[in-house]
Amino acid sequence: MPVFEYRGLAANGKSVTALKEADSPKALRAALRKDGVFLTEVVGQAEAGLKPGKSAKAAASQALSTDINLRRLARGRINTDDIAIMTRQLATLLGAGVTLVEALSAMVDQVEKEQLKRILSEVKQKVNEGNSLADALSAHGKVFGNLFINMIRAGESSGALDSVLLRLAEFTEGQARLRQKLVGTMIYPLIMMVVGGGVLIMLMTVVVPKVTKIFDDMKVTLPWTTRLLIFTSNFLQDYWFVVIPLMIATAIFFFQWTRSAKGKPVWDKLVLKVPVFGPLVRMLSVARFTRTLATLLKSGVPLLTAMEIVKNVVTNTVMSDVIDKARDSIREGESIANPLKRSGEFPPLVYHMVSIGERSGQLEDMLLNVADSYESQVNVRIGALTSLLEPLMIVSMGAVIAFVAFSILMPILQMNSMVR
Repeated sequence: MPVFEYRGLAANGKSVTALKEADSPKALRAALRKDGVFLTEVVGQAEAGLKPGKSAKAAASQALSTDINLRRLARGRINTDDIAIMTRQLATLLGAGVTLVEALSAMVDQVEKEQLKRILSEVKQKVNEGNSLADALSAHGKVFGNLFINMIRAGESSGALDSVLLRLAEFTEGQARLRQKLVGTMIYPLIMMVVGGGVLIMLMTVVVPKVTKIFDDMKVTLPWTTRLLIFTSNFLQDYWFVVIPLMIATAIFFFQWTRSAKGKPVWDKLVLKVPVFGPLVRMLSVARFTRTLATLLKSGVPLLTAMEIVKNVVTNTVMSDVIDKARDSIREGESIANPLKRSGEFPPLVYHMVSIGERSGQLEDMLLNVADSYESQVNVRIGALTSLLEPLMIVSMGAVIAFVAFSILMPILQMNSMVR
């Protein structure tokens, strides 16, 4: 059943713009009349483009409405939480005995974000035409990802789609919680840095110049700290229009370099060597590798396919290259543990547990144990870093303010001693 985008007037006189399934525009008008909405315009079908024979005015109108829709969709981007909620609800419906098409119809009515509603409508239509759910989802690979699609395909092949969806929902929710924890940890120091930087700039450009004017007529040699403070203040006042754009340009260049094909491997290698954050990044990569691989294998995805997917899930290129080489070794008949051990990038616990799991036939359970262990260590270290960041940031800001105060007070104290 096609999905129409329409504009109308509600019973209270407010304008309404939304999506609704209907067999035809006439059926849409009748359905909206029952809901108390007066239809004023049918913008178009969600699955279809402009039909041949439309006038240039209609084409321009559709182009304008498409531009408006794109802006609205950008404000409602699909995130990991949306996918996790949708997956769990779909698993619950299938587990209750609801057919796949009916479950997808319920999800179209359930979800709130228009972009996800459009995608699920298209998926439902393709499934209704006889395509598999995995094939229907593969047309939206940027939204769902290879991991999601391959697990769905494995679940359909094994006949346990509802179980695979539950496992996938748990995995997605766990990854979302871990990401939220990391983002929440970084928000506080970023806010402190922005506030501290703003206070420092205000001191250097507004307060310090007024205070240091009293030193202009002094015949004494100022301390080096005061001279440095005055030089920095004058430089920021005179060249702020150069300093600020230069800082922004440097930040943009740095972020682009860390995402480029040449810069990312170098940056990822340096990150792993940083004393405090390097081990944390390594543990995060190991936890993501082991949990993703275990989830894929439990869902029936072949090992080589699972290794290919995991390689793309691990964001650190150093660890990703090791997984890629391990996949090539597995294709040649070698075990998983040996290439991980040779690389020197994976901790001994990982390849020992993997080796035991391969010998005992419990590889998935061993991988999950490793993932649980490293995720708990990550949580502990993040908690410790969070508790240390606040006093460190306060001490750092206090040190900067103390330097400014010391640089201003020292010449004043010298003047007092000269007067006496």
